[in-house]
Amino acid sequence: MSRPNIWLILCDQLRADALACYGNSIVETPAIDELAADGTLFTSAYTPSPVCVPARACLITGRDPHVNECYDNGSPMPDGPTLMSELTAAGYRTHGVGKMHFTPDGDALRGFQSRDSEEEFGTPESDDYLAWVKDHGFGHVEYPHGLRDEMYYVPQLSQLPAELHPTTWVANRSIDFLADQAEPFFLWSSFIAPHPPFTPPAPWHQRYPASLMPDPHLPLSGDGLLTAYNRLQNRYKYRDGGRDRRLWQLIRSYYYASVTYVDHQIGRVVDELKRLGQFDNTVIVLTADHGEFLGDYGCFGKRSFLDAAARVPMICRGPGFESARIDTPVSLVDVLPTALTTAGVTTPATDGVPLQDAQADRVVFGQFQQEELGLYAVITDEWKYIWSAPDGKEYLVDRRRDRAETVNHAYNVRLREVLLELRGQAAKHFPDLAETDFDKVSANRPLTIGAAPHDGGGDGLSALGRDADAATIVVQWD
Repeated sequence: MSRPNIWLILCDQLRADALACYGNSIVETPAIDELAADGTLFTSAYTPSPVCVPARACLITGRDPHVNECYDNGSPMPDGPTLMSELTAAGYRTHGVGKMHFTPDGDALRGFQSRDSEEEFGTPESDDYLAWVKDHGFGHVEYPHGLRDEMYYVPQLSQLPAELHPTTWVANRSIDFLADQAEPFFLWSSFIAPHPPFTPPAPWHQRYPASLMPDPHLPLSGDGLLTAYNRLQNRYKYRDGGRDRRLWQLIRSYYYASVTYVDHQIGRVVDELKRLGQFDNTVIVLTADHGEFLGDYGCFGKRSFLDAAARVPMICRGPGFESARIDTPVSLVDVLPTALTTAGVTTPATDGVPLQDAQADRVVFGQFQQEELGLYAVITDEWKYIWSAPDGKEYLVDRRRDRAETVNHAYNVRLREVLLELRGQAAKHFPDLAETDFDKVSANRPLTIGAAPHDGGGDGLSALGRDADAATIVVQWD
């Protein structure tokens, strides 16, 4: 048998718990569930940056954001070897379909031998999908991906029939590529959905009645887990005007409908692989660049390391992967070494590890923006530590005992040693934080009774009373 083919499926803004195989009891995702049942499902997969461009840069380079120096959507991706260039050099036929969001040149190949382009912005002269829509008599549709601006989080029925929907087109072009390819191949099918605006086609928009959708996750202590970026996103995505329960239900309904429609199209490509006799000789990796809040904590968008925005699906099926569920943390930087291991290619310097050999006690890292605007994360199997520089605030989430992420434990003196350990890992990993005195700059550092707030004194324990034998108490400065 020849070297395995590799099919990478990337869905934009797909949170892990929007899939049935990750425990969602509402959304129907039979094609993805089949891949998960036959393959390895990673329950703790995280994006290294919860926004499109830096996440994709990490995926194609296998390097963390600070190595790529790519921190936000306006950042240029680094030059140099990519997943695609390495596989092309190894003799794979490489092709990309759909949204790549490459910067600064959106039309760049970055190692692909060929691409079918479909980005969120463009013209029929520059975008293959828009040209196809025009050729099929729908060139008059001004917003084939949905209307943005004030409508960004207003659910919309697609202006295109299902057969011309962008999700359909990615599957069509993926199937077309498979039709006449010699082995081995690397195909990247990159779906814009379920990225907002949520615009499923008819009749798929009716799949999940809005009035039956659950309310978002709004824990009592949830505000203590938010950062300045959550509030900023709500404002510029026009979601800061109050809570409308029915609208929020409709948003979730259309999001779920978009997920199910992507699953349907993935199933079509799977069927073609089976028809061609290539299914069992193809390593399939399904993941996402980041998640979506969907109203959880009263928020929408991403740019957070809470699970709603940062935890992504990671499913690997095919040669080298057995049926299993693995809880150890993994990251998008692992996709490159995973694919190159499949191809039998020596992996260049990378911050990832092959998912064929997921390591116990793994620590993964995340970063959005940098320096005084930086948001940083250290994630272990038990804890999640976040430092938000704009807020001057630390966050500590217990991943084992508080899976719903309801409480910020950075204030709890009983977990001070855990906090210090994860602080140390953050300072060691992120160059921006190497010299940071967290006890001096953190807004939630301990306060010694009788001292002025933020004066840097004390370790959180102070004597209270007339003598040294008096009881001690702890006050946390908020």
